[in-house]
Amino acid sequence: MKWRRLNGNEIDIPIKKKVEETIVRERALGNKLKVCIGSDSLDRAGVVEFATVIVFLREKKGGFMFIHNDKMRQSMTIKERMIHEVAKSVEIAYSLCDLLDKYNVELEVHADINTDPSFKSNTALKEAMGYILSMGFVFKAKPDAFASSSCADKVI
Repeated sequence: MKWRRLNGNEIDIPIKKKVEETIVRERALGNKLKVCIGSDSLDRAGVVEFATVIVFLREKKGGFMFIHNDKMRQSMTIKERMIHEVAKSVEIAYSLCDLLDKYNVELEVHADINTDPSFKSNTALKEAMGYILSMGFVFKAKPDAFASSSCADKVI
């Protein structure tokens, strides 16, 4: 799985190791961190492109993110796409949760799903919320899900 920074520089070590290096570095600089993980997708004529981000928030000092993009040739309903996005975020969150617990770093999983029933993505809200919460993660949906709806959205 290839990850990169926003400037395009590839991360050439396993993402879990890079996250740990990042936490250690930021703590040494005196920064308190929170990690937010989110995914977004875009369907282009039967090819769905996904972006998953790991956002590091420094308390009162901004943030930065690591990015992973991939594509899937498959037609999906909006609900299937939303659940697939959530699954990608949960997979990454699950792979990092022991590390984040070790360093006492807060974790949120963000879903690019609108809480307003007039939006199509809302059809997946209950399932996505149940999935994320049942895994023991903090759940955020729009408008509070900036990792997915702003950060991942910008890098598709």
